[in-house]
Amino acid sequence: MKSYSGFSLFAQSFLAHRRWPRAWRDPEPKKHYDVVIIGAGGHGLATAYYLSRYQGVKNVAVLEKDYLGGGNTGRNTQVSRSNYFYPQSGAFYEHSLRLFENLAQEINFNVMFSQRGILAVCNSRHELELYRRWANAIRMNGIDSEMLSRDDIKKLAPYINLDCRFPICGGFIQNRGGISRHDAVSWGYARQASAAGVDIVQQCEVTGMETTDSRVTAVQTSRGTITADRFALCVAGNSSHLAAMAGLRLPITSICLQAMVTEPVRPIFDTVMMSARIHVYVSQSDRGELIIGGGADLYNSYAQRGSLNTHHDNFSALLELLPVFSRLRLMRHWAGVCDMAYDVSPIVGKTAVENLYISTGWGTGGYKAIPAGGDTLAYTIANDQPHDLLKPFQLDRFDTGRLVDEGAASGVAH
Repeated sequence: MKSYSGFSLFAQSFLAHRRWPRAWRDPEPKKHYDVVIIGAGGHGLATAYYLSRYQGVKNVAVLEKDYLGGGNTGRNTQVSRSNYFYPQSGAFYEHSLRLFENLAQEINFNVMFSQRGILAVCNSRHELELYRRWANAIRMNGIDSEMLSRDDIKKLAPYINLDCRFPICGGFIQNRGGISRHDAVSWGYARQASAAGVDIVQQCEVTGMETTDSRVTAVQTSRGTITADRFALCVAGNSSHLAAMAGLRLPITSICLQAMVTEPVRPIFDTVMMSARIHVYVSQSDRGELIIGGGADLYNSYAQRGSLNTHHDNFSALLELLPVFSRLRLMRHWAGVCDMAYDVSPIVGKTAVENLYISTGWGTGGYKAIPAGGDTLAYTIANDQPHDLLKPFQLDRFDTGRLVDEGAASGVAH
């Protein structure tokens, strides 16, 4: 595989960009693999990459019922941050953020990572004290966090309405947080994994599992039966359904998180801002669109579509904070299906089925966890023991009561 570079871009320009090699192979599935990963989203592709690159496991397949990156990886708001309250969560997401900081060089693909800061504004004195506690906890975890005054926020976001319905009292920011291009992340991992020998098999739906003696021996797919030594589920939104094929019942529910983008405008909003009280978060993409989100739906659903009442609520909240955007037109909207664990923390690692591993329960934080999720799950699969960062997030915590309740740090209501 040739590396992407400024020279290769210049050379291809003389060929009208028609001679670029395929970014990844489109192989026929083999009968047997060392590891089969179900789900070619960010987590599945990252796991395959780290398995092949750092764990020495080359005979790997990633099975995807549709096209790679077409699930939640392509249906999110691209935010990457590590400003979590509990030390266990902070350590994991800080590892992911550090991997994001060097990801473009690691996978030789421009993921457009922009560390523009994650700004949380406070709309009451009581909320300001809670956020001060949150920011102090983040600093104690060794992660950057800074409290801001009203004047500081005005300098950072000049168009903000400080005297909105719930006047802004202050806030805090993680300057190292930001956004990246979600498609580029999945494409980059897919390209490198494929070059290392991983078979990425698209249009290959898993329809059943063959089990014996507490082990999965094979998966039945729309393209034939495939056997493997180990299996991993990385199927956000469908984890319950796939786990049930192996006889597992997971402590998760599936709900939708909606988002939308406006028509593009010139760059005027250089941060990611969220307000829990007014209930909206917003950033501006590299193409100039405003990316807007709010709370998750209050009912279980697998629908990947938006709804009028959510659009109304999100835009009303946005215009409370940033009335300058009142004349923008909505361009498109969507929903991602989130697997929500009961403590709003992920479930990653081994299961009661001997050779089955799982990555689920990411809720609204799955995208920001892609690099660390893939890195730590690959280690866990290769060594058959949880990575140190994953020990707090094992499935058996629901038996022992060692929960990690990060509902507040998710940034939206659940």
